[in-house]
Amino acid sequence: MLKTIFARIARFMSVSAGNDDLHKAQFEVFSSQVPLMYCIVLMNSWVLAITFYDSAPLWLSVHVPLGFSAICCLRLFGWWRSRQVVPTATSARRALMMTNAFALVLCLVLTFWATALYPYGDPYMQGNIAFFIAITGIGVIVCLQQMPSAAFIAAFVINVAFIMCFCLSGITSFIGMGVNAVLVSAAMLMVVRVQFRYFSGAVAARTKLEAVNTENARLANLDSLTGLANRRQFFAHLAEQFEKDESPRLAVGVIDLDGFKPINDLYGHMVGDQLLVEVGLRLAALADETTHISRLGGDEFALTVIDCPDDAELLELGERVCAALRIPFYLADATVQLSGSIGFAVYPELAANAEELYGRADYALYQSKRSTRGHALLFSDSHIVEIEKNNEIEQALSYADLESEMDVFFQPIIDIHTRQTRTFEALARWSSPVMGNVSPGLFIPVAERIGVVNALTCVLFRKALAAAMDWPEEVGLSFNLSTHDISSSDSVASIVGIILSSGIDPRRVDLEITETAMMYDFSQAKAAIEVFKRLGCGIALDDFGTGFSSLSQLHALPLTKIKIDRSFVSDLDKIPASYKIVKSLLALSSDMGLGCVIEGVETEAELAAVKKLGGHLVQGYYFSRPVSQTEAVNFLPESVWAQQTA
Repeated sequence: MLKTIFARIARFMSVSAGNDDLHKAQFEVFSSQVPLMYCIVLMNSWVLAITFYDSAPLWLSVHVPLGFSAICCLRLFGWWRSRQVVPTATSARRALMMTNAFALVLCLVLTFWATALYPYGDPYMQGNIAFFIAITGIGVIVCLQQMPSAAFIAAFVINVAFIMCFCLSGITSFIGMGVNAVLVSAAMLMVVRVQFRYFSGAVAARTKLEAVNTENARLANLDSLTGLANRRQFFAHLAEQFEKDESPRLAVGVIDLDGFKPINDLYGHMVGDQLLVEVGLRLAALADETTHISRLGGDEFALTVIDCPDDAELLELGERVCAALRIPFYLADATVQLSGSIGFAVYPELAANAEELYGRADYALYQSKRSTRGHALLFSDSHIVEIEKNNEIEQALSYADLESEMDVFFQPIIDIHTRQTRTFEALARWSSPVMGNVSPGLFIPVAERIGVVNALTCVLFRKALAAAMDWPEEVGLSFNLSTHDISSSDSVASIVGIILSSGIDPRRVDLEITETAMMYDFSQAKAAIEVFKRLGCGIALDDFGTGFSSLSQLHALPLTKIKIDRSFVSDLDKIPASYKIVKSLLALSSDMGLGCVIEGVETEAELAAVKKLGGHLVQGYYFSRPVSQTEAVNFLPESVWAQQTA
């Protein structure tokens, strides 16, 4: 029984391991109370020493107080030096254990010293001893209220001294003082225990709150779908690298998935989310201590390469990423295949800050998707020239008088069997008073970016329809629509209004839409196409074979014609793969009941190959470059073959 009681007392008066946050909080609070505690001890001790200076021996009234004063000052100096040090859990617990031990030693020394003075004083001086012990003990207990083990040690030593020295003295007043001291100490210890319970509860609550905040901060910097760092964390990590005194060579790569939207539209968002998770896993597998992977949003990801290798190795890394993304994804509901394009920019060679680095990587991505889709592209000096040129175009286009500066040229689409022009494709031309003649390949992407492409379309479409009114009824007009032109019901209504107000038969009008425009928002594109089809217009899918539309989606659209991209036609007579592709696409168009225009025919050999494959409608420089409205009339009265032999 006694053994159990002593074990509990020992455990209560010790500093238990395993509560690191509580130990650090105790250390922090007690550090601020150390000066007060030592001041109470030293002031009361010297008051008592002076009281007994004339009656007690010098060693007892002076030397002993000097000794523990020196020890207290050393101890106080040690605490003062560590006041701004954030302790580890181990060092905090060690300091608390030392405090328990020192509290025991200090209280023993003080009580034995005070009781040793007892025989040298009269009753009034002896009463001062009792007062000293009681007041000093209470002060120490108050200062140790966040350390209940040390407070109980101090109370135990002081009250034992009281009982031994005063309650056994036989003097009634001293017995009363001893009893009062014990009762007050007991009450103080109860207060200490209650206060410590609240203190430890507050520390536990703070620890829990900090843990929640830490977790919230972690989640706030993570993409909830893939588990990768999110856009916020990407930019924070990038800014952190730039804040270093000596920022290393740093690269940012922006990755965009080619063909994700059609997959998402075809199979649904659940499969799309599964695909993004798998993409995240593949990208994460390529990360290491120098490569940081993030998901920026949607189907766009980013990688930050610290201590970036040379350009060749960086592009090699990009190609490894692209190769990993080209491997088929075996999902629960479908097996899908896509690719990824990457744009890289490197600091400090071609970027001065984090924003410029990201922006130039994004520009490189845009160029990659345009010219080297499915591969990595590094931002270069030539891109800076392009950006400056685009900025110049943007300024000129923003203030351009579209009606007077924009014109329409026409390229004939020839039926090689009847030798007649069947349709003219309208092509934009811009003669700027500031920049001169600007290629449509330059100004149309800028017009899309700055939001003036719808106005541009309206101006060009009116002019093209006005020209077509002068052609024979059997000659049609083919006109290109951009993604923005079919992305909203308002823009679709504007185009319908232009057709109706022109007076031309809508059946003579083919509206060309690229696969990219169609895949941007398939449901909206389908709705727009159905509106044009009900009006009577033909619908041609331009650049067929270069995008990522699926056959099921094509089948769901009310198309009337497809246009085989010129990339399959170049050297058609020399490249067996191109020959087979064109043959397959012609067969596909025939099976689907669609017309088929073969673009980019430039040589006699290519034309012969097309004719051998059974092609009918052909467009290209072999017959004519785009010509003005006046020159287009020359292709109307007689066949192209006759013009060439004339």
